[in-house]
Amino acid sequence: MTSSDVTANGSALGTRPAGETSAGATERHLAMARVTRRWGWWFEVEAWMRKFRAYAFSALMYAVGQPLLYMIAMGIGLGTLVQSGAGQVDGVEYLVFVAPAILVSTTVMSTSGELTFPVFGGFKWDRLYYGPAATAMTPGQIAFGHFTGVMIRFTAQCTVFWLIMLAFGATSSAASILVVPIGVLTAAAFGAPLQAYSSTLENEGFQFSFIQRFIVMPMFLFSGTFFPLGVLPVYLQWIGWISPVWHGTQLARVASYGADVPPWLMVVHVAVLVALVLLGLAWARRGYTKRLGA
Repeated sequence: MTSSDVTANGSALGTRPAGETSAGATERHLAMARVTRRWGWWFEVEAWMRKFRAYAFSALMYAVGQPLLYMIAMGIGLGTLVQSGAGQVDGVEYLVFVAPAILVSTTVMSTSGELTFPVFGGFKWDRLYYGPAATAMTPGQIAFGHFTGVMIRFTAQCTVFWLIMLAFGATSSAASILVVPIGVLTAAAFGAPLQAYSSTLENEGFQFSFIQRFIVMPMFLFSGTFFPLGVLPVYLQWIGWISPVWHGTQLARVASYGADVPPWLMVVHVAVLVALVLLGLAWARRGYTKRLGA
């Protein structure tokens, strides 16, 4: 189902086919409303993807260039120093150890660009949320549609990163394809609460800069991305424990090279990520409903 199905024959534009009665027009409009009520979230996904085409090439260059630079600089450059000094990390070469973690952390970092200013702008600057809200589409569908569109982009981004991991020999297991859904799930676990928070802001001061500097960067640096979390002092390890990046990184390492993670802890990792997604979406739905009306 796409929005073009609703606009077929110009019916969504309010034009009445020849010979149609007022009762027939009313029924047609009600049918359109029912379709929108059911598929409104997907219509919002479609709208987001159409807007995304304006910067799709830049996003593609980012999706390719960023992992290449990280793999060369951190995996090979820093990895050479680590290999010559400490040797293997977690029983594997440093490139193999760090690659799945970089996939997860860079995808999570991308959420700060997609689910902060664009969400705020939908209410404050371009106000693009108010058009769909004037139809039969619900605020919850608008929120979920925007979120889903972003996750589709991250699925493509993680897939590109995984292919680069294969090209660099950073993984060889067939199960390593699971790093793609793991990366997307981790991004969703951080992105859903971030979208919800963005929907509550009436004015943008330094809130997003604060998030970038004091939440995103500490997660990137202290969540076991470049070294095992256990090497940190205990008083800093809590940053990793509460960070979705650490939970996603551990799962990605299991999928990529079979890291030794107890089954019960894997269940905890998945449960934490899923809980963050569900709580974030519920909060976002509430925030959008408050701003756009029931």
